[in-house]
Amino acid sequence: MGVAEQIASELDDLHAGETSPGMAAVALDLAKAIDSVDAPTAKAVAARELRSIMTDLRRLAPVELKGDAVDDIAEQRKKRRDAARDQAAGG
Repeated sequence: MGVAEQIASELDDLHAGETSPGMAAVALDLAKAIDSVDAPTAKAVAARELRSIMTDLRRLAPVELKGDAVDDIAEQRKKRRDAARDQAAGG
């Protein structure tokens, strides 16, 4: 699963298309750029910007009551770890 697919999934979970559609679109474009570029420097720049935007989108996300707060935090951490692992593996 590529970075763009991971980010698209998280954007859906965050309802970012509803709360911040412009930022969500930029995040998805950056994720696609990370998937499509081979130059490490370009990937690093895009990843840094993507991380910044995703941090803001997470802060702006509406609070949902799926489980308790600990479950939500654990789920988000797992997603971020998986995305970072995929990115580090080059995929």
